[in-house]
Amino acid sequence: MITHQILLLLLAGYIVFSIDKKQNYFPVPVVLVLLGIILSFVPIFQGITITKEIIFNVFLPALLFISSYSFSVQALKKNKWMIGGMGTVGLMFTVAILGLSIYAVGNLFINLSLIGSLLIAGILSPTDPVSVVSILKNSTSDEKVADVVEGESLLNDGTSIVVFTVLLEMYLHDQSFSVTSFITEFLFVSLGGVFIGIIFGWLLSKAIHYTNHRQYQVMLSIIIAYGSFYLGELLGVSGVLATVTSGLLLSYEFGKHRQEEQFRDSLDGFWTIVEPTILSIIFLLIGIQSANYLFDVSWALVVIIFILSLVSRFIVLATSTMVIPRWRQRFTLGDSLMITWAGIKGTMSVALLLGLEAEASNDHLLVSLTFSVIVLSLIIQSIGVYPLTRRLSKEH
Repeated sequence: MITHQILLLLLAGYIVFSIDKKQNYFPVPVVLVLLGIILSFVPIFQGITITKEIIFNVFLPALLFISSYSFSVQALKKNKWMIGGMGTVGLMFTVAILGLSIYAVGNLFINLSLIGSLLIAGILSPTDPVSVVSILKNSTSDEKVADVVEGESLLNDGTSIVVFTVLLEMYLHDQSFSVTSFITEFLFVSLGGVFIGIIFGWLLSKAIHYTNHRQYQVMLSIIIAYGSFYLGELLGVSGVLATVTSGLLLSYEFGKHRQEEQFRDSLDGFWTIVEPTILSIIFLLIGIQSANYLFDVSWALVVIIFILSLVSRFIVLATSTMVIPRWRQRFTLGDSLMITWAGIKGTMSVALLLGLEAEASNDHLLVSLTFSVIVLSLIIQSIGVYPLTRRLSKEH
């Protein structure tokens, strides 16, 4: 039965991608999530579920590799401090501000512990720009905002997993927070993942010269994308950062040699088919899965947490751009607002949430609350990106 369901989901994704030619106000992922919610009431789809293992082991390595190898090295060099700062320290400050805000406001509605509030903030911290980057680039002539949003998402995926893992251990076992152990764990997991990614990326850049057959070169890229991820996870470091680093290193190698363009064309021919296929399935499944959580939560609290997530992110961004001279010269308050709004919650947040559900299956309220915020973020922020960007661009 599962094969029939997947084929039907692929057909639905194909139809949506084919007919949705104007994606300014209604990006494809939004349509897919809404369609998935509708499909959840169709009997044939009621038994289908998505798990953390499916997202991490099947979907995530491919999506990370596609995003990283296609990301411009020049854009990374121009915005490296902004991307690096917001993807690491900025994310931690955002989690702290959002977690404390949820704790203060959430207890007016339900009983929330401080660690539980911080855990919600940690799940909502990674961003998923897949539905908005093209819109940002099409709606303004200045691409630095889109570059920062895209680059930050590659880095904060790895950071968010470390933050989530530490907070989850504290939540499940009532452990006290230790700054020293957190920093040590963060550096080990992050630097270890980057090291593995460098090795895999370097090996791929050299190995592609041993054959001129495009199909074998594409096979090699699949091995690198998934191999770096799995090895990182096996060794206890960040598989996310391993795959991202290998993809970025490959992109860097592309920029050094003009003859590598043929290889890039081969990869594009394959991965540009894989990407919409994966996105169709994963966003439809998110919509179908969300139906289990959307109807038994306090939507007033959901809306408040959603607003707090935007405000917390904007505070960190706006403060950073005002305090750091190099950022102040390049990014306006309007840029901070656009980067804030484009920080949509998506695939990684769902994966972390499903990890929480697997470990704390009895805490249905916390899971339902967070899942509802993720869906609200996906829909409202995606729809609002184009008009907000156009308005701010005109004012600027």
